[in-house]
Amino acid sequence: MIGASWLMIAFPLLGAAILLILGRMTNRWGHLLGVAMSLASFVVAVLTFLEIIGLPAEQRRQAVHLYEFIPGMVDMGLLIDPLSISFALLITGVGSLIHIYSIGYMSHDAERRRFFSYLNLFVAAMLLLVLADNYVGLFIGWEGVGLASYLLIGFWQFKPSAAVAAKKAFIVNRVGDFGLLVGMFIILATFHTLTFSELGKQIAENPPSGGAVTAIGLLLLLGACGKSAQLPLQSWLLDAMEGPTPVSALIHAATMVTAGVYLVVRSGAFFFPPDSAQALAVSIVGAATLLAGAIIGCAKDDIKKGLAGSTMSQIGYMMLGAGLGPAGYAFAIGHLITHGFFKADLFLGAGSVMHGMNDEVNMRKYGGLRKHMPITFATFFIGYLAIIGFPLLSGYFTKDGIIETAVHHQPILGWLAVLGAGITGFYMSRMVFMTFFGEKRWEKDAHPHESPAVMTWPLMILSLGALFLGGYLILSNRLYDFLSPAVGTAEVRPEFDFASTAGLVTLALVAVGAGFAWVRYGRAEVPAVAPRGSFLTTFARRDLYGDALNESLFMRPGQWLTRFAVYFDNRGIDGLVNGLAAGIGGTSGRLRRIQTGFARSYALSILFGAALLAGALLLVGNI
Repeated sequence: MIGASWLMIAFPLLGAAILLILGRMTNRWGHLLGVAMSLASFVVAVLTFLEIIGLPAEQRRQAVHLYEFIPGMVDMGLLIDPLSISFALLITGVGSLIHIYSIGYMSHDAERRRFFSYLNLFVAAMLLLVLADNYVGLFIGWEGVGLASYLLIGFWQFKPSAAVAAKKAFIVNRVGDFGLLVGMFIILATFHTLTFSELGKQIAENPPSGGAVTAIGLLLLLGACGKSAQLPLQSWLLDAMEGPTPVSALIHAATMVTAGVYLVVRSGAFFFPPDSAQALAVSIVGAATLLAGAIIGCAKDDIKKGLAGSTMSQIGYMMLGAGLGPAGYAFAIGHLITHGFFKADLFLGAGSVMHGMNDEVNMRKYGGLRKHMPITFATFFIGYLAIIGFPLLSGYFTKDGIIETAVHHQPILGWLAVLGAGITGFYMSRMVFMTFFGEKRWEKDAHPHESPAVMTWPLMILSLGALFLGGYLILSNRLYDFLSPAVGTAEVRPEFDFASTAGLVTLALVAVGAGFAWVRYGRAEVPAVAPRGSFLTTFARRDLYGDALNESLFMRPGQWLTRFAVYFDNRGIDGLVNGLAAGIGGTSGRLRRIQTGFARSYALSILFGAALLAGALLLVGNI
């Protein structure tokens, strides 16, 4: 199956092509084709994974040549190794569950067929990104993911807010993409190859040093910040909630935002050693973003935007772990995988709540829904326990593993991550209490009810991953040993410590955060209109003034530059051209007046000129 691994990409790409080309002809069965293609890709991924684990560790990096792409520079091929196949399983597995859920969620949408074509395109692009054996193939998938996100975020383009959000996501990501592209140029100029295996050999034989490697690392980090919504390129993520809820789940759990983490880990040679400037930059960005996302989540009444802030924060944990080198890779990738399950569970659970509440997203208009949506509540609650790091659930093993490793290698950043975990306990508990507990605060026309089976079964499967997957991956270092052939090994083998100081403090802060949320939103009455709050509340509600900062630093100066360019073009370039034309036209108009057409006038002019010439000659002769 390794030789046929290209089918993972081909199946969803074929599904997208059929649905887009045949158009309305597929309206009746297009959604079923989309699901079938995603499931077929998942089957190929599982069979490939089984073949990989059947090989000795030293043979678990297999190259699959496809065709000559750019002669003399790079061939198109796939790299099947533990890192890429881990991502492929997540993308196709969780992606297929989201496809199935979408059958019910989008059942009344007239453009459901087109929606599934975009979902297939999204999955295909993300698979190309993680399976390509070179930066060129990765970049094509990278841009494909950007295109698919634009199409899906703006799927309901009749809503101005959705169209604006799609454009915003596309433009902000272009900033990061430019950084990735320039980084690729420097890699090619320095190493004369863009293939991962060739780069690995060169770097192993002659470890790079100097400014070029630092520049490459920082530029790749810029690209990762765009796709993974890390500071300072995070502003698009919350607006992206304008798309249908399954899109939010796909972006946040299985595709797009995980791409930045993959890029950093795949490019680990450029972030080594872990105390290098570029590696420290990755960890700092991760720590800053995990706090920023958590703070934003504390003040959001929109259930989807609260979860979006949560994604910012959790991806920040992954970036923090990725910046710690091989010691943190297993925990970072482990958290990425488990996060894929419990964040998809949470987003799809939010969609289930919206489905039963007339698409209402304001949690202040929820309350007491656990009795009316028991399956949604149970699965959402499991996802909630996993994300806050409740002992023995998935998030406990992966997120606490990142925190413990960070405290050991970068103490300041590690303890900031501990603080972030406490804030996570507050805002996620706030979300659960406002939605499922307390008195009902519904609108009169709301009739909450449980979602159909096609939506609840994916929730139950995802909740199982949220329950057990983290412990299976982290205990006995299963994931660490599996990933080692692809990402390297640490000097000291990492071990999960159940009784570490950082872990115990984290649990205590999570409990404090959850208790405070219960006092504020579980036991007390939730006001129908959000109170004005303090400066910090306003700061969080406005996304830490990220949009205002971008407007001040980039948009306003850009507008001034544009106005100056228009003025200079109108008055300078056009003025010079138009002035020259006017001068010639005016001069010719005046000269034209001496052309009267009368022979006597011309004879008089000749006589007058001849007299002047004769007089001049006589004058010169006398001198």
